Amino acid sequence: MQTIEVLKQSLSSLDPTQQQQLLVAGSSVAVLLTCYYWVYQGTKTKRIPIGDGWWGAGEKPQSEDEKVFPFQVQTSDEEIQDLYDRIDRTRYTEPLEDTGFQYGFNSTYLKKVVSHWRHQFNWKKQIAILNKYPQFKTNIEGLDVHFIHVRPPHREGQRVLPLMLVHGWPGSVYEFYRILPLLTNSLDSLAFEVICPSIPGYGFSEAPHKQGFDTLAAARVFHKLMERLGFSDYYLQGGDWGAIITTNMAQMKPECVKGLHLNMLTNNMRGFGVLFSILIGRYLPWLVGFTREDVRRLFGSVGFMEKNIYEIIRETGYLHIQGTKPDSAGCGVNDSPVGLAAYILEKFSTWTDFNNRDLEDGGLERKFTLDDLLTNIMIYWTTGSIVSSMRFYKENLKTNIDNRLDNHTGVYVPTGLAAFPNEVRHVPQSWARDRFRNIYSYSYMPRGGHFAAFEEPQLLADDLLQFVKKVEKL
Repeated sequence: MQTIEVLKQSLSSLDPTQQQQLLVAGSSVAVLLTCYYWVYQGTKTKRIPIGDGWWGAGEKPQSEDEKVFPFQVQTSDEEIQDLYDRIDRTRYTEPLEDTGFQYGFNSTYLKKVVSHWRHQFNWKKQIAILNKYPQFKTNIEGLDVHFIHVRPPHREGQRVLPLMLVHGWPGSVYEFYRILPLLTNSLDSLAFEVICPSIPGYGFSEAPHKQGFDTLAAARVFHKLMERLGFSDYYLQGGDWGAIITTNMAQMKPECVKGLHLNMLTNNMRGFGVLFSILIGRYLPWLVGFTREDVRRLFGSVGFMEKNIYEIIRETGYLHIQGTKPDSAGCGVNDSPVGLAAYILEKFSTWTDFNNRDLEDGGLERKFTLDDLLTNIMIYWTTGSIVSSMRFYKENLKTNIDNRLDNHTGVYVPTGLAAFPNEVRHVPQSWARDRFRNIYSYSYMPRGGHFAAFEEPQLLADDLLQFVKKVEKL
């Protein structure tokens, strides 16, 4: 922060001639950085190895059963009664005064959510909604992988393209239930045949029995799923872990990926180019490829460090727990439905909009209904998958992530990036180019946060459609 203030004072103290000289010098630096960028990037690997794996219990058999079989979500009166009994035994802690969601999920509002869950929420009705789309399972690398497969109705002259949607944590395939009809039942010239898999260890997909199942393993499993379903090339879309998994899929088999669309962007924050753009970008945005919107989202009124460092530290305690000792923390939330709801729903509050932390109800019902939120919770609760979903963090963070090959490999397939304003961190297009070398579209979305498909399905569907039309040259 002191460096930025000194730079700001220094710039304002220069006379016009000196400022002009500085601009010329800065432009020269920008040209040199650009030349370095293209030379350096040309030396990077263009794909990552596919590899193989076995995550089932025991030894790998000599042959795998590749059958695809139908699946439906089911429940029982005993399962529902057990839920009610546990809810009725909940012990609450009174919140501090005037804290909103700053300390986590406010227990005053939590009691309202739990009352709705216990007395109004109808799990059997929600199961009927879950089962309205065809669901299947198939065994890949020793795991029964669950997926939804929705084909569009036949319309004369309409092109149909295969698309995989991949969720993240603490979400599930249910996040896509509002966007599915927009993609599959469109009157546009283009529609999608959509496949939505549950990440192994999440919801209805079997959890890995062995250590090491990371995003690279998930990417390979999902490629095998698409191959098993008869697709040789397809589009991918993802957010959160889904963004990383689909990116890995594009790096692993680029010949199969017609296009990659992401609503969560990641980039390497190291290097002189990024540092230079952070120092200069607020004052000379054009020099480092920033737009005014980039400046607003990156710096805001509080500055870069507060918005992108301190805020992230405050909101990633869960990541450190899940990336180190997931089973310890998971024990409690796997045993208590109310604890599970508080742990997960706090993320749906904060990651939708950081300003929700100041509200006693966390702003949850501004974008979601309690029934929708509780349906996602029930998927974790009835499958007992919260611990295995948390382990996914440890598997991806247990070694130095900078040494992973995918972090040193570019993405060369056509890429569309949708930057939602309330996403946890903003990545300008100039930064995204370091990894994504073939950006067809970069959209500043007008509203929405981390759970784009769940919050703003129409916006995400429209952006995805315009990206695919560019790739297909329609």
